Amino acid sequence: MTPPPIAHPPETLEGWYSLHQIFRFTRQKPDATRLARLVKSSAAALASGPGARKTRTSSAPAGWSCFVRLIGSTSDLMVIHFRESLDAIGAAQNALARTELAKALEPVYAFLSVTEAGLYHITAELARSAEARGGKVGDAEYAKTLASRSTAERESQQVKRRLYPELPEKMPYVCFYPMTKRRDASQNWYTLSLDERSWLMQAHGLTGRRYSGKVQQVITGAIGLDAWEWGVTLFAEDPLEFKKLVTDMRFDEVSAKYAEFGDFYVGRIISR
Repeated sequence: MTPPPIAHPPETLEGWYSLHQIFRFTRQKPDATRLARLVKSSAAALASGPGARKTRTSSAPAGWSCFVRLIGSTSDLMVIHFRESLDAIGAAQNALARTELAKALEPVYAFLSVTEAGLYHITAELARSAEARGGKVGDAEYAKTLASRSTAERESQQVKRRLYPELPEKMPYVCFYPMTKRRDASQNWYTLSLDERSWLMQAHGLTGRRYSGKVQQVITGAIGLDAWEWGVTLFAEDPLEFKKLVTDMRFDEVSAKYAEFGDFYVGRIISR
């Protein structure tokens, strides 16, 4: 009997840590003017805190935060942080907790993760090459080639945008949801071969590319950091694009068979 193929995990590249905080107001919601004032003050505190300042060796920011007024939710506010380290995320969390805005809020949910670019295609290619030469995944030749390919990927502008996303200027609407790959006995993502997962993810990515210019997508990995395995944050000028994109993706085999979704949080950025 031929043994089943080994289900190797894909290699990944990581960038900024991310924290999504969901709150509700403990008292009467402030009016738009007062909320804008509270958010502006809180944003200033976060911008001047550790992790959001410009680095000493670069003019690029080391992260950012934004405030989203939730619409159609039992919660009221979502604050999204991106920072270059876990400690900097903790500093942003503490800085927000000391603001006047935080005194009027109670936490409802939080999601900790890190921006991620999955190297499914490269990992599958290197695994096939290792098998063809009689080696194995993780041996010296595999590791050397992987390091070279990973460096090249990390330097590409496309991957940099995924690992260090910018807050889009003309996309004020935000949608966030966590998700996990299914592990049922008959539909277990993690027992599929690497080639199968690579093909499914490639097809899934082609669907997302059809929304280029309409939706900016940020994928964050949370395995080992949260009960859910990934977070998806979408920005758009027209919130109907969220419905269209998620509908299209659910008809992909990778979602139709293997994806489970958490709650969706949708709203509009309050200030930048």
